[in-house]
Amino acid sequence: MELSLQQTFLAVFGGLALLAGGASVLVHRLMVRTTDPDKLTWIGQLNSRLQASWLILLLFAVGFALGEVALAVIFALASFFALREFVALTPTKPADHVALIIAFYVAIPVQYVLVASGWYQLYAVFIPVYLFLILPVIMAWRHDVELYLQRVAKVQWGLMLSVYCVSHAPAIATLEPPGYEGRGALLLLYFLLVVQMSENIAVMASASFGRTPLRSNPNKSREGVLIGGVAATVLGTLLWWMTPFTWWQAALMSAVTVFAAFVGGLVLASVKRSLGERQWDQGVALSRGVLERLEGITFSAPVFFHATVYFFVP
Repeated sequence: MELSLQQTFLAVFGGLALLAGGASVLVHRLMVRTTDPDKLTWIGQLNSRLQASWLILLLFAVGFALGEVALAVIFALASFFALREFVALTPTKPADHVALIIAFYVAIPVQYVLVASGWYQLYAVFIPVYLFLILPVIMAWRHDVELYLQRVAKVQWGLMLSVYCVSHAPAIATLEPPGYEGRGALLLLYFLLVVQMSENIAVMASASFGRTPLRSNPNKSREGVLIGGVAATVLGTLLWWMTPFTWWQAALMSAVTVFAAFVGGLVLASVKRSLGERQWDQGVALSRGVLERLEGITFSAPVFFHATVYFFVP
């Protein structure tokens, strides 16, 4: 007997609650028993990542209960904080203020309204085409040409990463492949589970088995990333019943999602190091550190979305 949308949601979140409880108990015991400062630092980072992961899933649960519009609002707020974080690390000038006002108070609301309304033809090009052309004109109008190209590029990159890419996550919930009508929220949950599992297991495995740290992110190792990717792909394959995919299609989609999440983290790590920052935050999970919490989503959300549209939505 096929489970209803609500029954499937409750079953998955019941399993997640058990995992969250077990992980929290394990982390607490490790913190009590460990005296090594390096291990305590790692445990603190792991605890912060776990809290952020469950926070994302909890917000998703709220959005699921309230509907697709609520999901769009939640991700719009995340984009706002992420863009604010990006701009705070990027030098700006008074001549950039009008462009930034448009980015925060026009681009974000319009993009997410288009996503919530399902207007794919427009939200797919609104930022990468129209704002890509409009913002440089507005910034050039002020006749301040000092570091003009760098300033324009930083604003556009901030919009692309923090708003355009992230907005594809709630857009996943609007997809309706044949035979999967009205269940797009489950597809978004599936996507989030694969990404978060990949990120968290990569950190844990890097601390336990890692021998070759990544240059871009010393908290992860090549071995840890590989273990996390394999574990997330296996999870995605086992959860194929949540999706419109067959088991082997779910395996391929999970593998592609994991790879996209990894390269997204690699790019964001390079961005923050180029700005002289080792971390976006100091462990706070909400208003600061949002961009780091979303790093796995920035590249993987549009890749997952467009792969689903291209192969599974006629």
